[in-house]
Amino acid sequence: MGQSQDAKMAFLIEKDPAFKNLVQEHRMLDEKLKEFDRKIYLTPDEEMERKKLQKLKLAKKDQIARMLTGA
Repeated sequence: MGQSQDAKMAFLIEKDPAFKNLVQEHRMLDEKLKEFDRKIYLTPDEEMERKKLQKLKLAKKDQIARMLTGA
């Protein structure tokens, strides 16, 4: 992310509660995925949950990107 993107993101986090919530949700999903990544073995249920979290995280990232570009 460029400096202007970082500045815009910081501004939106401060001024837009919905955007701030979106960024927090994205970070929370990232932390949950890191927990799965620390495990040596995942059960089939854990693997399904991990895939679901990855899709949710990507969707949040796409929403963040759309808001940053004003689309």
